Amino acid sequence: MFVIELTYKADLTEIDAHMSAHVAFLNKHYAAGHFVVSGRKIPRDGGIILAIGKDRAEIEAMVQEDPFHQHHLAEFRIIEFRASQRARDLPKRIA
Repeated sequence: MFVIELTYKADLTEIDAHMSAHVAFLNKHYAAGHFVVSGRKIPRDGGIILAIGKDRAEIEAMVQEDPFHQHHLAEFRIIEFRASQRARDLPKRIA
């Protein structure tokens, strides 16, 4: 699994101008089974995506598709980890 951390480099007005394209990017990868959960950081200076991929190169390729990356609006940090445990009631906890 991977944690993708986004840190905004642009003003929130620029971020919001590209938000619908970013959400379309997210939806594409949720539908493909790559993204597990995502959301804004608090304070709102970026976001987090939990992703599943066969390797780091696949995740890096996905990041290249993000409009926030394409328009140089955010920096991206990819952290790989091995998920060894999870809460059985995860859907309830993140609702």
